[in-house]
Amino acid sequence: MRGQHAWGLLLAASAAAGKYIVPGGRWRDTDGELVNAHAGSVGFDEASGKYWLFGEYKVEGQTEGGGVSVYSSEDLATWESHGLALAPIEGHPYIAPSHIIQRPKVVYSSISNEYHMHWHADNSSYGLLLQGYATSPTIQGPYTFANATSPLGNWSQDFGLFTDYKDGRSYALYSNGDSAQGRDVYLSRYDEDAAQLEAVVHRFPKYDLEAPAIVQTERSYYALMSHKTGYRPNNVVAFRADSLAGPWSQPWIVAPLNTRTFSSQSGNTLTVRGSSATTHLYIGDQWDSNSLWESRYIWLPMAIDDERGDLRLEWHDVYDLDVKTGEYTAVDGQTYYGKDAETAGDAYKQEANFASDGVILTGIYGNDSTVTFSGIEGTGKPQWVSFYYQNTDDMGFGDQPGGSPDRIGGSWQLRRISSVIVNGDTEHVETLFQRDTHKGILLSTPLQLTLKEGANNTITVGGLSNGFDFKGADLDRIVVYPPEE
Repeated sequence: MRGQHAWGLLLAASAAAGKYIVPGGRWRDTDGELVNAHAGSVGFDEASGKYWLFGEYKVEGQTEGGGVSVYSSEDLATWESHGLALAPIEGHPYIAPSHIIQRPKVVYSSISNEYHMHWHADNSSYGLLLQGYATSPTIQGPYTFANATSPLGNWSQDFGLFTDYKDGRSYALYSNGDSAQGRDVYLSRYDEDAAQLEAVVHRFPKYDLEAPAIVQTERSYYALMSHKTGYRPNNVVAFRADSLAGPWSQPWIVAPLNTRTFSSQSGNTLTVRGSSATTHLYIGDQWDSNSLWESRYIWLPMAIDDERGDLRLEWHDVYDLDVKTGEYTAVDGQTYYGKDAETAGDAYKQEANFASDGVILTGIYGNDSTVTFSGIEGTGKPQWVSFYYQNTDDMGFGDQPGGSPDRIGGSWQLRRISSVIVNGDTEHVETLFQRDTHKGILLSTPLQLTLKEGANNTITVGGLSNGFDFKGADLDRIVVYPPEE
């Protein structure tokens, strides 16, 4: 391989099958803390025999400039924190806490025998539009800042990095801003040291897209990009080409319409080549503009058909990926339907031809208007439970808090919040974030709950304040999954 390492080429790890991957769940590391690596990139490193996750470190009160966090895993589900790979430096011209350090990517260079980190470097007003560069002799860091430059004399906003597994060369992808002179996405090649860019390979003109990533198959390259809607999710699109230099196809939408890519934004891809299969993963973010530090991660398998030149995301509430074989399996759960639930207060059952058995639970407003699912079988161990819902905030009025994003002057709060109580234990109330969907669109959001062993459990859902009211979303059904092995 020309100047590159297996990092970024994503060969299979020699580890046992891992725990479940749960898109949109509260992922916790081995210390029990929430995984804090937003807009992250994931790659396998041969030297350590592990997968490594790098992402933006965000805490309440400081959503930008927190530095780059780093985690390691042998199974893509159990993550160990190694702290900050790149820490902000007070007073630094490019990585001070007041600066933007976004979408970090790491590549190994066998020429310099070190790891190179690249990211979108900017000030708080997005007035610099640079790419940052830092180096480290070890993958976990700490990384030492080297420079921040304009890529080949251009602007750079959302940043991606791709390594071609056939020749080992690395490439940067970056949008060049939101101005009328920008709105392109560039694909540029690094030198063999993966340190500096040397040539533009292709320019995607005036599509006005961002958050670029590339996934490679034996026959094709697929580029995924998001529309520019800030932290609100939208319909991610993909392009296909036989060569990185193009020609590239027209874009198409990769997830069911009006799901807004399952409330996520693109950012990275991961390919696991195992002994039995190859699995391509979409590595996306489910942003929460009300509390960026609590944003979640949407990692989903991609179904790719090179004969048709097509790529689609596959939704699974819970799936098990064996990184040794490369195979993944959707986990089956037990479904409990809204039509069988009990309602209290102003909550009631309403006709809905898009819902299970034509019934949906609505009016779940406040602590006294609740719905209760009964006869739920549990194991006495933590289990993932998916709540299928419709958030009809898009039916509101533009001049009201949380009003319709589809209405002139409307706003978009991105979520309702429900309370979840197991077996009437009001001392332990869980919060369920239910992001905006669309009329007639059902999405799911997971919580990990501990149910008593046996079939006498209850789950009660009510409204909880999201800063504006006490409304919970409409519920269709819940699905209870078996414990992780």
